[in-house]
Amino acid sequence: MGHDEMSRPLAEARDYERRMESFVGEGERLCFHLTPRVGWMNDPNGFMFYQGMYHLFYQYNPYDTKWDTMHWGHAVSRDLLSWDYQPAALAPDQHYDDKGGCFSGSAAELPDGRQLLMYTGVGAGERKPDGTLADLQVQCLALGDGRDYVKYEGNPVIDASSLPEGCSSEHFRDPKLWQAADGSWRMVAASMDAQGLGQVVLYRSDDALSWEFVSVLAHNDGRFGRMWECPDLFALDGYDVLLLSPQDMLPEGHRFYSGNGTLCLMGHVDEQGVLAEESARVIDHGMDFYATQTTLAPDGRRVMVAWMQNWDCTTGVDPDHYAFGAMTVPRELSVRDGRLCQWPVRELDAWRRNPVRCEGVLLDGEPTALPGVSGRVVDLLVHVRPQDAERPYEEVIIWFAQNERFHCSLRYRPHHGTLKISRDHAGTRRAFVHHRKCDVQDATPELDLRIVLDKYSAEVFVNGGQQALTMIIPTDLTADGITFFARGGAVVDVEKYDLAEPTPGGAC
Repeated sequence: MGHDEMSRPLAEARDYERRMESFVGEGERLCFHLTPRVGWMNDPNGFMFYQGMYHLFYQYNPYDTKWDTMHWGHAVSRDLLSWDYQPAALAPDQHYDDKGGCFSGSAAELPDGRQLLMYTGVGAGERKPDGTLADLQVQCLALGDGRDYVKYEGNPVIDASSLPEGCSSEHFRDPKLWQAADGSWRMVAASMDAQGLGQVVLYRSDDALSWEFVSVLAHNDGRFGRMWECPDLFALDGYDVLLLSPQDMLPEGHRFYSGNGTLCLMGHVDEQGVLAEESARVIDHGMDFYATQTTLAPDGRRVMVAWMQNWDCTTGVDPDHYAFGAMTVPRELSVRDGRLCQWPVRELDAWRRNPVRCEGVLLDGEPTALPGVSGRVVDLLVHVRPQDAERPYEEVIIWFAQNERFHCSLRYRPHHGTLKISRDHAGTRRAFVHHRKCDVQDATPELDLRIVLDKYSAEVFVNGGQQALTMIIPTDLTADGITFFARGGAVVDVEKYDLAEPTPGGAC
């Protein structure tokens, strides 16, 4: 598709992002996390490996650092860490199908080699009692070559007429499609039932163009928030795994918190297309993690990425910046002891530089800074154990992104079995969420942490990936100290690496 053939809204978006990307300063971009080419980013879309590259699309408003009418941004990578921007893939330009935005979706490769994008189009629906127009959400397709895409002439391919009776046409979105072993296609999407509760619906197709409803795969029943978003269903290590992002959650101790959360349901899908649920757990316990999407790597790994932000934490946009939002580091998924585990993709190991190792460091009361252990683009591994196995320590605290005035922290209390991540003292000027706790699985005085820092982000992986906590850091990059201390005798082994792109001219 040439420039003259594309719609005016898409051509304008491509021209704008090309002209404006130079205004995004180096300090606004993370080193190995995808950020928007310019403007606003939220949910990951269309994550897949295609024609020798990983493709990652994203919800995108190129014109401002605030959410607005959604486009699809686009980037490609060979290693999941170094990303090259492509022109915007989709813009809202179809009057009936997506004039209100091209919302979240997924991608796949067709047998003829074309790349298929499936997305939620938003148009104007029926008028509400208050006089406003309801959104009409339908599922649409676009086909292309990895750079340019043409919207399918048969759009929308799925609308509310194929939903179960009573389901909302205003809340029907986020299709995730894949090809089944027999060559046919499946898709899951989020919808809302007649009671205003989320559910996941399953569809089938022979050609990925014509779709039929199969079943309600999973239903909320009022347990986990209200509406569910961004479903993703896949097989992993003998389980069927369904990832979700529920809205309007209610708290349950340290298991679920109020607001927008994430959820992993594990079990097995029966012949009728219904998930027999065996467990329900949080995917990430931090403040800034939402809207997961996975892909299957060529070597068979299941890799997950998410929006490294939260709708309740988006008020701190710097008006002088030209870009807002980021994706998490891609994470390899596995199931261990019936639990979803996650770990930074192994490609990150190639970015490690300047190793520093400190073993058997005794902590007892006084803050301890270790030689060579500092930085804001680092991979830090910490093993904590008690000095005296008969008298475990009360708590161990790690400060990072630290200077004389500010710091972020991790605090582990083995008697309570809780790990707390905090940016209470990180210099935030807004009253959004500043800390979260999680109950460490099988908590003991011994603890393994992997802390991955990339300028303004922290991702913490607990005990080999059994749990994770993700947080955005607002503190200026000059705050790069890392300090350890404990109440009661604790011993730590620390392994620290700087992280830098393993090619000449890397930005980090």
